[in-house]
Amino acid sequence: MSIQMRATAMLNFPAWAQLWPGVLTAITISMAATFVSEHQGGPQLLYALFFGMAFNFAANGEKIHRGIEFASRQILRFGVALLGARITAEQLAGLGAESIAMVAGGVVLTILFGALVGRLLGRPGTEGILTGGAVAICGASAALAISAVLPKNEANQRFTLFTVVGVTALSTVAMIIYPTLVKMLGLDANAAAVFLGGTIHDVAQVVAAGYLISPEVGDAAVFVKLFRVAMLLPVVAVVSVLFRDGGPAGQKPPVLPGFLVGFAVLVLINSLGLIPKEVTQAASGLSRWCLVVAISALGVKTSFQQLAAVGWRPVAMLTANTVFLAALILGGLWWLH
Repeated sequence: MSIQMRATAMLNFPAWAQLWPGVLTAITISMAATFVSEHQGGPQLLYALFFGMAFNFAANGEKIHRGIEFASRQILRFGVALLGARITAEQLAGLGAESIAMVAGGVVLTILFGALVGRLLGRPGTEGILTGGAVAICGASAALAISAVLPKNEANQRFTLFTVVGVTALSTVAMIIYPTLVKMLGLDANAAAVFLGGTIHDVAQVVAAGYLISPEVGDAAVFVKLFRVAMLLPVVAVVSVLFRDGGPAGQKPPVLPGFLVGFAVLVLINSLGLIPKEVTQAASGLSRWCLVVAISALGVKTSFQQLAAVGWRPVAMLTANTVFLAALILGGLWWLH
């Protein structure tokens, strides 16, 4: 397709007009979830998911169906790409070789452990990798990013939403328990930062847990966490290659999806200092909003009955992965000290 034809397709007003009702539905749900989260407390993404599920009756409506599909796929990928604006190579290098090696090893081993646990429980390989990746990297954001390159079917979609619910709940529990564990074990500031940043699932919970101990621990824990977020690029690229033949015949996705290229480019540009701090903050906020809109759209496409049908095994998989990662990082800290 020529550049002119692509531009014409992008400016095709009737096509965009068919998307807007569904996209605006997802945005409205996101705004409601954000309002409740900001005024009553609680995880924004989880509210977005549940509020979206309350509108499942409209999922197949002729007016919103295409827009909901667009929000759950394209807006999701755009949001993941924008995560790259939060990371610089200087931040990652400042962690030190030992911490980088330990956290990177924790990510890889947790994903492999997740795949093993999934296999032992008789679950598909996609589910083991999805739960392992969500726990190992950055919670709900990682689950959404990994699911974007997995074969597209209803079973994977339902499991992704279940994973978002489970990993968000476990991240909240970790945010409460882990700072107490740090004090009980007598970890110093550096070890505490590596443990919190290397184990808690979502960025927001890492911030909360770190600053509960001290500003020094909070700052360092965020840098460790950002390194885990940076691991999203190679992990999703590998998953994309592994499941490249899992889509419909004749529709193989690219080896490196466009949103991952965007992620890498933004990391590079930000590392060169070409992105002003204000723009970085705006991109981070927009990324979060895109993910909230995407999860709202995914919620609309899923009913509570479908979510409940997933069963108890995903809970066991997520819990086992969480305990494994915590034990692995604590063991690494003990060995290094």
